[in-house]
Amino acid sequence: MKNILFVCSQNRLRSPTAEQVFADHPGIEVGSAGTNHDADNPLSHELIEWADLIFAMERTHRNKLQKRFRSALNGKRIVVLDIPDDYAFMDPDLVALLKARMARYLPPAEATS
Repeated sequence: MKNILFVCSQNRLRSPTAEQVFADHPGIEVGSAGTNHDADNPLSHELIEWADLIFAMERTHRNKLQKRFRSALNGKRIVVLDIPDDYAFMDPDLVALLKARMARYLPPAEATS
């Protein structure tokens, strides 16, 4: 089982959408957090330590992660999905974009069923 963490700024739109979209994907556990201090679920050392793989919506999120949590990252891979803050929660275009950008990183659904 691989732990995947999705990160955006406020943890209100993009990363919670990603968490919900991939919640039932076999072979992974998912979580989400925001880099801002007033995020709905602020990023923490514990969340970073839990994650095997971290997906940042934008480069700015990766940069904040690397600055504030360098010791917790301990060589973990951070993938930038390049998804701008242009979408509402569960926006069908956002869901389609997430599925397209994440496809290469997820275990195939049929391989684990």
